[in-house]
Amino acid sequence: YGLISYRTAYLKANYPAEYMAAVISSVMSTKDKVPFFVNRCEEMGIEVLPPDVNSSDHSFVVNEKAIRFGLDAVKNVGHAAVEAILRAREDAEIASIWDFCERVDSRAVNKRAIECLVKCGALDSTGATRKGMLETLPAAQSAGQKAQADAQMGQGSIFDFGDDAGPAGSAPAQAHHRPPISAVEFDRAELLALEKETLGTYLSSHPLAEVRGALRARVDCSLAQLGGKADGSWVTVGGIVVECKKIRTKSGSQMMFATLDDVEGQVEMLVFKADESENAQVIAPDAIVVVRGRLDHKDRGETKLVVQEAQRFEPDSDEIARGNKGAMPAGPFKVEVDPSRLDAGMVDELKAVLEHHKGDAEVHLVLETSEGSKSLRLGNEYRVRPSSSLLAEIDHVLGQAALAA
Repeated sequence: YGLISYRTAYLKANYPAEYMAAVISSVMSTKDKVPFFVNRCEEMGIEVLPPDVNSSDHSFVVNEKAIRFGLDAVKNVGHAAVEAILRAREDAEIASIWDFCERVDSRAVNKRAIECLVKCGALDSTGATRKGMLETLPAAQSAGQKAQADAQMGQGSIFDFGDDAGPAGSAPAQAHHRPPISAVEFDRAELLALEKETLGTYLSSHPLAEVRGALRARVDCSLAQLGGKADGSWVTVGGIVVECKKIRTKSGSQMMFATLDDVEGQVEMLVFKADESENAQVIAPDAIVVVRGRLDHKDRGETKLVVQEAQRFEPDSDEIARGNKGAMPAGPFKVEVDPSRLDAGMVDELKAVLEHHKGDAEVHLVLETSEGSKSLRLGNEYRVRPSSSLLAEIDHVLGQAALAA
C-alpha cells in the first residue's frame, strides 16, 4: 500500500495529465463519472481534447500535455468498432467521411456509431463540418458498403482502372465523383448539445462556464455528490435544465420529469402537480435554475430530486466576479468517512492527496460510528487548500465504499 501511495502521489505531482487520463479511463464504464473528472481536468489546467478517429485510442490518452478523449467513451461506439477504426488508420489517416465508410469495416461500425462519432467531433480532423458530414453519411455509407462488398468478392469497380487512376493506380477514381460536403455548420448551441448527447458532457465549452463559480456559492453541493447524501435529505442544488417532459397521472394531474446538469453530474427532478405548480413554469429546457428539494434513492438505486422550490438563477456582474475567484467556504475542511470500510491503503492514499494540496485549512475526519459522529483533527502537516479538485481526488480514493452516507 505504501508503494502504491507513493506512486500515486508521484504521478499527480509530476505527470498530472497521465494521472488524470488513467483516472478517467478507470471510470469509463460508469458514464456519469466521466463528466466529473473531465471537469476536474479543466480546473487543474489540463485540456481535454475531443475524440479523434486519427489519434484517439480505446481509453483516454495523453497527447502532448493534453488528454485525448477515448473512443470507447463515445455513446454507441463499442470495443469492436474502435478496433476496426484503429486497423483502418494503420496505413494512412482517415481523410473524409467517404474515406471512413470505405476503409472501416462496416460490419463492426454501424450507422448509429458513425453518427455519434461525427456528432462528438471525432471526424473534425477531416476538415468537414459536422452538419455536412451527417447529411452526406447515407450516401457515403452506401458507397462504402458497396466498395467493401466488391473487395470481398474480388471485384474492383470499373472506375478503379483507366486514365482517372492515380500514378500508381492506388487512388480510386470514384473519389472524384463524390459530391462535395456542405460547409454549413450547426450553431454553437447545437454543437454543444450534440457533444452532450454523445459524450455525456459538454467538452468544447459549457452553458454554465461563465456563472459556474457564482452558482456554486448558492448551493449546498454539486450534483455529483448527491449519491453520498442520505435518502430523504433536503438539498439546494443548481444547474441547467437539459430535458423535461410532462405526463398525466392516474389521478388526472400532471407530473414533470426534468434533468438537471451542473458540469459534474446530472439528476432527474420530479415536480408533482405540474399543472398547478409555479415550479413547472420555472423549470424549462435551457433554463439555469437553483432548486431546493428532497432526495429519493429508492427507485432501483437511482437518485432523484423531488422539487419543493425552484427559481431562475440570474446573478449580477458582481456575483459572477466573486464566484470566478473560486473562493471556498471558510473553516475546517471536513471529510466524512465510514471507519469500518476504511483500510490502510485508503489511509495512505488519502494522506498523499492531502499533502498534494497543502494550504492553511485544518482537516477534520468526521467518523460515523455506532455511537454517533466523532471528529478527528489531523496534524498541521495535513493542512490543505480546499478546492473542487481536492474533493474529486478524495472521492476517487475513498469511493462509495468508505464515504459516509
